[in-house]
Amino acid sequence: MVVRGVAVSSMTVEDCEAYKDFLVAPSPAFTGPKRSRAGGRWRPFAPGGLSPDSQAYAVRVLRAAFTWLTDVRYLAGNPWSAVHDPATVTREVPVQVGRALPAGLWTGLRAALDARCAGDEAEGQDAEARQWRTARAAILLMGDSGLRRDEAAHARRENLRLLSLPSGGAPVWALTVTGKRRKQRTVPVSVATVRALREHWADRGRDFDAALDSAPLIVPLVIPVTGTARKKHGGAVEASYTTDAFGHLVRQAIQRVTVEFAARPDVPKEHLVQLANTSAHAFRHTFGTRAVARKMPVDVVQAILGHASLQTTSIYVRAEQQRMLEAAAQYYAADDGPG
Repeated sequence: MVVRGVAVSSMTVEDCEAYKDFLVAPSPAFTGPKRSRAGGRWRPFAPGGLSPDSQAYAVRVLRAAFTWLTDVRYLAGNPWSAVHDPATVTREVPVQVGRALPAGLWTGLRAALDARCAGDEAEGQDAEARQWRTARAAILLMGDSGLRRDEAAHARRENLRLLSLPSGGAPVWALTVTGKRRKQRTVPVSVATVRALREHWADRGRDFDAALDSAPLIVPLVIPVTGTARKKHGGAVEASYTTDAFGHLVRQAIQRVTVEFAARPDVPKEHLVQLANTSAHAFRHTFGTRAVARKMPVDVVQAILGHASLQTTSIYVRAEQQRMLEAAAQYYAADDGPG
């Protein structure tokens, strides 16, 4: 309306194409530094225009808006239906497999968690052990099943089942979760994880093995004193962790273990650095790297992790190959010497 003097109801395909060009390089009157929308100096675009991805997103939004205006008969037609999206490049998904814990560190962390969870009946120490048992269940649920933080936080008991295998082997625990793009998938759950969950449920005064028990797998045992938290967790129905609170539970436990490891001479410095920078999502990567290292088929790893593309899962394979080559190089260097 401002640049071309055309009303929205009169836009043509040529006007839409002109707007696409405008998104590449908005005129100076529409650009400016970031400011409050309430101020008179606010402008809709930053200097330099939109990125190709943002341009394509803007076109899709406008096309959808005009489709709705056409459906409600405000417009006679949708000129954006004849306009192609701006060209974009689909970038490789940056899966940060370097965050995965090495096998030795993962084993040491689990041993440290088990020791912390033992606790005793002394006043205060048993309450602390219960909190450690909550954190251990959360970490194992991600590290042994490859769940995302949100998936683990909202996992429920009624979706965890003991399934018999057609081959006649030992039954396997399986958990159904809803992940990205609202897609359901079923992941295996280790015996160690189920054992940790049982202890966490015992701390809650609940029977983990009760038939058809409907409740979150993991819930807070220590409720903050804020009114919102009290209201959320004060009812008869147990409330699950929020995604951020779940991540905070895990990070807090890892930070305390890192302090403990720092006083031990047998823990390498690089392990301390990695553990200090470990987030909840790192345990999902830990599962991926361990699964590939143990020769689990890549398509099975893809299904468990819920990757839409096998290309994403293959990053774990390339990372394992890289580790193998580096280890081989060090092995040969010890015999052959420099060069």
